[in-house]
Amino acid sequence: MQIYLDHSATTPTRTEAIAAMHGVMTAAWGNPSSIHQWGERASTAIEQARFQVAALITANPDAIAFTSGGTEANNQAIMGVANLYDTPQHLIISSVEHSSISAPVSWLESRGWQVTRLPVDRSGRVDPEDLATAIRPNTVLVSIIYAQSEVGTIQPIAELAAICNQHQVCFHTDAVQAAGKIAIDVQKLGIDLLSISSHKLYGPQGAGALYIRPGLALVPLLAGGGQELGWRSGTQAVPQIAGFGVAAELASEELVVESSRLVGLRDRLFELLADCPLLVPTGDRHHRLPHHLSFWLQIPRCHPIAPITGKTIVRQLNLAGIGISSGAACASGKLTPSPVLLAMGYSQTDAVGGIRLTLGRSNTTADIDWTALVLKQILDRLTPQLVCV
Repeated sequence: MQIYLDHSATTPTRTEAIAAMHGVMTAAWGNPSSIHQWGERASTAIEQARFQVAALITANPDAIAFTSGGTEANNQAIMGVANLYDTPQHLIISSVEHSSISAPVSWLESRGWQVTRLPVDRSGRVDPEDLATAIRPNTVLVSIIYAQSEVGTIQPIAELAAICNQHQVCFHTDAVQAAGKIAIDVQKLGIDLLSISSHKLYGPQGAGALYIRPGLALVPLLAGGGQELGWRSGTQAVPQIAGFGVAAELASEELVVESSRLVGLRDRLFELLADCPLLVPTGDRHHRLPHHLSFWLQIPRCHPIAPITGKTIVRQLNLAGIGISSGAACASGKLTPSPVLLAMGYSQTDAVGGIRLTLGRSNTTADIDWTALVLKQILDRLTPQLVCV
């Protein structure tokens, strides 16, 4: 029995998206910048996808610039604003951002930019009052992740965006984990910049998008032919973009029903694991992605067996045919604590014990029940004197 529960890492490409990609590769393979019929067919496929992706977040299609993925979209947002200024300014992020935000921000910081990293509470949420207090006269950008991939916590985006609008500060959000999972209306929320990734919502890998509010100034990362309305030079990956568009349209159509179904499965798994004292839920139970569960392994430090980490559980479940993930990273044989759990107040020792289970379209009640049973058996075997009920 194979059960995939790592949909926050990537999702399987939908057959409808694959069909759209095949159609482009066989009938619309021209260069979309060419004005002949071959180019026009490719250009039409891109523009159709632009409308489909825009509709997912209730945006104007002209505000969508296609990228190679969420990482590029995030970098474009950060560096596109920063490069507007000849001298370093001030920007604000949260302490639980994805590395495609934190890394370029750290690079700017090394070159004189002032950076404020907002703290989060034990559930991983930013306090809007902390943002209001942190804004300075020279603050030019605020970037707060919409939903955290490791612990599933959804940030108070509407409040955060409103504060930025009040102070006339550009507001960006990394919505890679949120788009297609929860309803997003960039216009009602007052968002200036928003990043999306295709492969997180059953589209192909290698495509993403950055929403850029009409009228907003931004310096492109790439210079060249001026594709993507001037925002992103380079011949577009038409098949990936077409597949992205179809996946976005289907995600929008199915969002309400599928999100409700996933919440039911998610809560069922939480309930089935509630009698295991070794598993302590992390993140916010109320402001949470509908498909997302995460736990901290509460293993007593006096436990006689070698330390049990999140990676241990990932490997054991993989042997049982179940795919999940952990937050800690392994480099050169040494386990690095999750920076997200550290930011949430967990110790260095505890921050290597996080695991994440993220559900998707193919998962069933039988998958949930079997996963709970297998996970408990693994923990019972690894910690025989700390048996789950």
